Amino acid sequence: MSASTYTAGAVLSVSPVVLPAPGRAVDLQVRVSAPVSGGELPVILLSHGQGYSNHLSSLNGYAPLAHYWAAQGFVVIQPTHLSSTTLSLDPGTPGAPLYWRSRAEDMKRVLDRLDVIEAAVPQLLGRLDHSRIAVAGHSMGGHTASLLLGARLTDPDDGTEVDLTEPRIKAGVLLAAPGRGGDALTEFVTENYAFFSTTDFSRMTTPALVVAGDKDASAHLTVAGPDWHTDPYSLSPGPKSLLTLFGAEHGLGGISGYDVAETTDENPARVSALLRLTSGYLRTELHPGDPAWQEARDALTAGPDALGRVESK
Repeated sequence: MSASTYTAGAVLSVSPVVLPAPGRAVDLQVRVSAPVSGGELPVILLSHGQGYSNHLSSLNGYAPLAHYWAAQGFVVIQPTHLSSTTLSLDPGTPGAPLYWRSRAEDMKRVLDRLDVIEAAVPQLLGRLDHSRIAVAGHSMGGHTASLLLGARLTDPDDGTEVDLTEPRIKAGVLLAAPGRGGDALTEFVTENYAFFSTTDFSRMTTPALVVAGDKDASAHLTVAGPDWHTDPYSLSPGPKSLLTLFGAEHGLGGISGYDVAETTDENPARVSALLRLTSGYLRTELHPGDPAWQEARDALTAGPDALGRVESK
């Protein structure tokens, strides 16, 4: 699966752009990918998952997504969260090992520093549309995105309800994101990652596209089967859309990188469909009236050879 499969326009990518982060274990490093031309470009914040590969869970992962979205006219900003194995932080660092709160705070810090990022990448200066912001995340990154879109949880350390909703974010894409807590979780997750236990989607009101694979059992996380990954759709208020990819497992065909070993369901056609549908969804959400979402749905989810189905509410 080569990068050229998804190239619609030339893309520039700059990393690391370093954002000073007082109080964080290390400064925040991001990758910025953008089309080489065009202005008033909307922004997608992309949160990586956790996988067992060293560099996919960092600003160096998710090239299929970052490249395609940038080629379609978005500026894609990818942070390296504190949970990344590339940082080799002490296991005793506050928030370890998944740093659920810090991850969301990373995205807020990026939005606070968009001017700094533009200045650090001269080719971008004056080209970003700061009013059109989306967030996307895969797996644990989907949990991060959910919190920014309005999902709540109870902090297991002090029992307080946590609201990390980010009003500057106008739309989201949740890719194989975690679902509800409670009895849907495995015993191991309940005991070791207690923050998952209280996930509440009932106030996640920001528009979002939830993407789930119908073969993504994630048995290490949930006893609820593949439907668990549809919870962010079924348990949240509209407007929401759900893209169910037929035959897809947790890698959704191979979105975390090109030809990566941890993709258990490699399928370039599936990835291509996901890229076009997610791009079309965000294009229409950020530019109301744009037909891209409907066109992508019509082209990729119709007929006997459809790769998935879409429902909305």
